This record gives sequence, structure tokens and C-alpha cells, in this order.
Amino acid sequence: MTPAVELRRITKKFGDVVAVDNIDLSIKDGEFFAMLGPSGCGKTTTLRMIAGLEFPTEGSLSIFGEEVGTLAPNKRSVNTVFQNYALFPHLTVLENVGFGLKMQGTDKKETRARAMEMIELVQLNGLESRKPAQMSGGQQQRVALARALVNQPKVLLLDEPLGALDLKLRQEMQLELKKLQRDVGISFVFVTHDQEEALTMADRIAVMHEGKLLQVASPEEIYEQPASKFVADFIGRTNLLEGTVKDKTTVVLENGSLVHAANSLVAGTRVAISLRPERAKIARLSDVSIEGSSLNGVIDTITYLGNARVYGVKLDWMNIEIRQENRPDAELYEHGDQITVYWSTDDVSVVAG
Repeated sequence: MTPAVELRRITKKFGDVVAVDNIDLSIKDGEFFAMLGPSGCGKTTTLRMIAGLEFPTEGSLSIFGEEVGTLAPNKRSVNTVFQNYALFPHLTVLENVGFGLKMQGTDKKETRARAMEMIELVQLNGLESRKPAQMSGGQQQRVALARALVNQPKVLLLDEPLGALDLKLRQEMQLELKKLQRDVGISFVFVTHDQEEALTMADRIAVMHEGKLLQVASPEEIYEQPASKFVADFIGRTNLLEGTVKDKTTVVLENGSLVHAANSLVAGTRVAISLRPERAKIARLSDVSIEGSSLNGVIDTITYLGNARVYGVKLDWMNIEIRQENRPDAELYEHGDQITVYWSTDDVSVVAG
């Protein structure tokens, strides 16, 4: 199938600064695609090039097979939702949603009908006469979405649209956005620096850093099989145990400990073992009879999170975090307890060091 959006060898420079560095990217029709990375990584610049708000310095950019790299925004079958919503404060919800249709010369009856259809889709029935100042942040966000969708774009671009909302509302809107995308059936390209947001909503995630595309994969693969130390560390929380490969199944950590890892490692290679806090297990030294890899340490800090406890464990050369769910049968540990941290090969991933 023809990709909804395709970038080939795209580079964007601002003077001597390379904002996007020779990336290839293909976004499928009908998928929720997230572009994730820290501030300044190039994700928003990439989105703006798809929107036509910036032009590539080099490379090819197409939407459903049509080269659009030098076309103006209004010549592309896309619409954009921004973080600040960009609503007209003097217009009602109905007028805001129908504004684009009015500018296209659509007759009043059709404009109203299509605008009301979108207002219903985003669950704002009965609020069409209100103005933005009379609405909550979440409601304003829905108006911005309805306005962007009313022109029936083939691709909807979203530039950190939930960033201005509080945590609870942001989490609610994540689920609503995913449902909306499924209902309308078009590609959503969503830019965010929030890892949880991307993992919650996206069918696939592109992780960017310093203008480069580091990995494109499903949320599960990004989390479970990160392609690099940066991806492992940026997506969620992890403990990176650095060392050198001894043989194809063994890594020597920096303190000399030997741990088991995946098969087919190359001897002499610098690597890091990515151990997620929730994947590690702990036991008192006196209770230990385990298989797999283990490291001894001391409980240094304890953080209570309601549904879990996070133990800061001091090893002889570094500190790590272990997350333990608060189950009725869970053994609790105190500051200073001597423990063993252990895991199986399936609990970790190995990334280049």
C-alpha cells in the first residue's frame, strides 16, 4: 500500500545547525504514529516539514505518493493541531469549527452540517454557542481537533497537543484521542516528549535524538528491545549495567561480576544490560537460592507510590532502582537491609555500550 507519509533522505538545516539529519521514514495509512524525543531532537521540525510550514533542505517528502516537499500548507491534504489550540477567541465553537469550510467558500448549510457532525464526534454537543474562554482546556482541545478534522484531511498532524493540560485530563485525552483516530480512520502523526503518552496511544513510535532517527517500532518493541542506550534510558526507567562481552552468552560488568545475557554476543564488545526496575526481583541474602544472574547490594532508599515501592539499591560500584508491586504477600525491606537483586535472561535486553 502507498504510505500516507514518506520521507526519503530528508535533511533540514538552519544555517550551520542540522535540525534533521538524513532520515528515512514511512508512515502507514490509518495508523497512529508518534514521534518521540527530547526538546531539540528534530521531531517538531519534521512535523512542520510534513505540514509545509518548513521546507526540507535536502530529500524527498510525499503524501500518498504525491511529492509535496515544496508545496504550500494549503496545497497538502493535511491539517495540524497545535499545543496552544490557536482558536479564535471572538468566535463560537460552531464558528471556529466551520471557519476553514467558510474560507473555502462552502455554503452555509453544508458548513453548519459538517461542523455539527464534527462537534458531535468530539462530544461537544450543546456547547456550539460557547466561546473558547467559556470552556475548559480539554474542551478547547476538542474544538481544535474538530476544526482540524472538518476539512477531511488525509493526515492529521498533532504538535504536543496535550502539553497544556493537567495530568489527569491529559491521561483522559490520550484515550479519547486514540478512540477518535480509530473512528475517523486516518493517519495521526503525533509529536511528543512524553514517553507514556507515546506508549499509550501509538501503533508505532519513532525515537529521535539530535536530528537522527534512532528506532522505529511498536511500543512493545521499543520498550522491550531498545536499539541503543539512549532509547533504553529515554523510554521509561531502566538500570544500565555497563560491561564488556566475555563470550556469546556472558558479560563482565564494570565491577567484575559475570552475568548471563542473550545469545550471539560478540566477545570484546562494549555493551549495557538494560534491566527495567519492575523486571528485577529481590531477596534477602540468607534466602537466596536462584538461577540466572544476580548482584548483591544494600537497600539505600525507599519510595512509597501507593501501588508499588521503589527501592534504591546500592551496589558496590553504582546505584540501581527496583520496583516491587504492593501485593499482600510481598516482603517489605528496610533501609540497610542486605539483599540480592536477580533476574533471568528474558528479563533484560542488551544494547551497544
